[in-house]
Amino acid sequence: MRNWYEEEWNFKITVLAVKSDNKPQGYCRNGHEVGDNYTCGYGCPGGFCSKSMLKTFPIMEAVRSGGDLRNLGGSKEHMMDFDCPDGVVRFRLEAVMQALK
Repeated sequence: MRNWYEEEWNFKITVLAVKSDNKPQGYCRNGHEVGDNYTCGYGCPGGFCSKSMLKTFPIMEAVRSGGDLRNLGGSKEHMMDFDCPDGVVRFRLEAVMQALK
């Protein structure tokens, strides 16, 4: 695959919590564990839950279009915590602007 567009933003997604009901592996069907980290620019990061990407992508688009995530409930301009669609995993998305060449 050939990337032709230099992305302005990179995103770090961190697993903050997984509901477990006293089971060590939790109930995440994709196997996410606390402390897992994923990074990406535009595409879906490898190993990341495609169902959770449905919630993540609009947040990423808000940042790319100049939005402030505090308007969507984020804790900082470019940081937001959110739950997966199943309500099992809690993620943190952080956006970092890249220096363009």
